[in-house]
Amino acid sequence: MGMERIVVVGGGAGGLELVSRLGRKLGRRSKAEIVLVDRNPTHIWKPLLHEVATGALDSGLDEVSYQGHAGINGYRFQLGTLSGLDRENHQLSLAPVLDVNGVEVLPSRTLDYDVLVLSLGSVSNDFGTPGVTGYCHFLDSPVQAEAFRHDMLNTFLRFSDPEQQHLSRLTVGIVGAGATGVELAAELYDASRMLNSYGFTSLESSQLEVHLIEAATDILPVLPERIRKAVTIELTRLGVELHVGTRVTGVEEGVVVTQDGTRIETDLCVWAAGIKAPEILSTLGLSTESNHRIKVYSTLQSLDDPNIFVFGDCASCPQEDGSAVPPRAQSAHQQALLLSRNLCARLEGKPLKPFIYRDRGSLISLAHFDAVGSLMRGASARSLFLEGHLAKFFYASLYRMHQRAIHGTLKTVLMVVVDGLNFFLKPRMKLH
Repeated sequence: MGMERIVVVGGGAGGLELVSRLGRKLGRRSKAEIVLVDRNPTHIWKPLLHEVATGALDSGLDEVSYQGHAGINGYRFQLGTLSGLDRENHQLSLAPVLDVNGVEVLPSRTLDYDVLVLSLGSVSNDFGTPGVTGYCHFLDSPVQAEAFRHDMLNTFLRFSDPEQQHLSRLTVGIVGAGATGVELAAELYDASRMLNSYGFTSLESSQLEVHLIEAATDILPVLPERIRKAVTIELTRLGVELHVGTRVTGVEEGVVVTQDGTRIETDLCVWAAGIKAPEILSTLGLSTESNHRIKVYSTLQSLDDPNIFVFGDCASCPQEDGSAVPPRAQSAHQQALLLSRNLCARLEGKPLKPFIYRDRGSLISLAHFDAVGSLMRGASARSLFLEGHLAKFFYASLYRMHQRAIHGTLKTVLMVVVDGLNFFLKPRMKLH
């Protein structure tokens, strides 16, 4: 009987934190073999993708190579996409790895596990709306964020052509006014201002028209009213056109069509309305909800198999009041911490502790213009309202906490220093 093998599929916000902790606690000490499987060779923190999309963040500087990180932190990395599960034989299948031209680099493989942890995150849900997949950008992955950035730069570049001076306004449609949609809207104004200052485009930010379209009666529907009001004021000041209580029924080339037949013309369109778990999860023989999230007990074990744990956006985890844990980065962060302790306890034959979600508050960053949010004060339900520099500081610290979980304190301190130097050394924006 060899060492127990714990396989984690999905190296997102929670998955990478989990394998970092398990690798350091168990892998390095040869108490268990830890394997991470992800379809990408590098990790970037998903809440930063809207900054990658506008070029405010150079993904090359902030992404983490799984292979390099694995060697330092006591786990192994395998590039691959989950394609099937054989629970009886404790085996998962990985699809073939193809290069950019579709040529097979690695054939399909199987991987044995003793404990399987699924943390595949979530993807945008287009709710079957016609035309969305053909004409909208999504921001679910670094590849999609980069594709949007190239399209955005090319669209801005067209405005630098003297022949195109009649193009008086550049319009962007963002469907979905959750955190991603709202933060992207502000980043676009920042991007247009910087592109103009670098001489990349003759377009002024006053010529940028951003339409933020939300089916609910207000933007940021899940956040407290005080945050919604503050963000609404700031977005309106920037010039964002808010369409609330507006359902999109279809997207055509250059046009977003709403329920009442209004046609909003757009040069660029982004879909950020609603999320679902990857569809593969409904094919594994585990109990799922209609949005493909796997049902788990409060110990994060799947209802059907005690050797399979699921957490983050792709898990439907019950809370004491009967609701499910919300799909947010802070949920995945808290669950990764509990799961690392539970999996260590499990090896020692100790009981597993249940997961209790604690809302630490919400922070929204509006590019360099402003940040708004609330922090929960300990056990009391009262929240502390923040805006301006203090909110910005706490927003930045969320990412630093993630870096600390995956790199340790010393490296994170050094990264803060390097980022400070890059602020002076490099352009404020990725222009190529």
